[in-house]
Amino acid sequence: MTDAPAELVHYAVTDAVATITLDSPANRNALSRQLVTELFGHLERAGADDAVRVVLVESSGKVFCSGADLAEATTEGMEVGARRIVDLQRLIATLDKPVVTKNLGAVRAGGIGIIAAADVAICAEGATFALTEVKLGLAAAIISLTVHHRMSPRAAALTTLGGEVFSGTEAAAYGLVTKAVPAEELDAEVAATCASLATGAAQGLRESKRILNRDLVARIDALGEEMAATSARLFASDEAREAMTAFLSRGR
Repeated sequence: MTDAPAELVHYAVTDAVATITLDSPANRNALSRQLVTELFGHLERAGADDAVRVVLVESSGKVFCSGADLAEATTEGMEVGARRIVDLQRLIATLDKPVVTKNLGAVRAGGIGIIAAADVAICAEGATFALTEVKLGLAAAIISLTVHHRMSPRAAALTTLGGEVFSGTEAAAYGLVTKAVPAEELDAEVAATCASLATGAAQGLRESKRILNRDLVARIDALGEEMAATSARLFASDEAREAMTAFLSRGR
């Protein structure tokens, strides 16, 4: 009998806030099958818990999420994984409770889809973001569903085509995050925001969120399958596989 794999995503509830913590430092919280499955389960658990008013997604270390698990993608393809990440973004957008993200440090590629799907995103001013797909012969396809809904078109073009690192301060100016604050103020800012959101009545939060996210959910439903297919096709291409293999051989 083999031991069960260690838990990669933790769940705790305090004062009507469900905190979901990504804790997979070995691959910088990459969106592996296991991590996405556990994150999905914890989000559904929070959605079903009447004691929860707000959901907070954070990470145990400085890196919030490094994007797709390239090791899995190079060996197994992205057909199932791409659709699962589309579904994850849809779940965050349709959950009956506000979802808040907090990041102190790095967010890359697919991890930015989680930030963009959330209702409120707060980061440190010095946090770093990058849509690195273009460097690997890929495209920010599945996360475009949420990222392009949040960011201004000019900012989306600059960051998607350039693939360069941008700061938390820039992410706020681009519309990707709600607010960027000094790192030492991040915990207090997020706690205050969650406490404020938790004062909302359950029905008020649910119905308000449905109105706010109507266009986003319609976008995911209209384009999700096409973007998942595009992502899987690009991940399977010779150009991208060579680039990902070279990237993995260099280490992260």
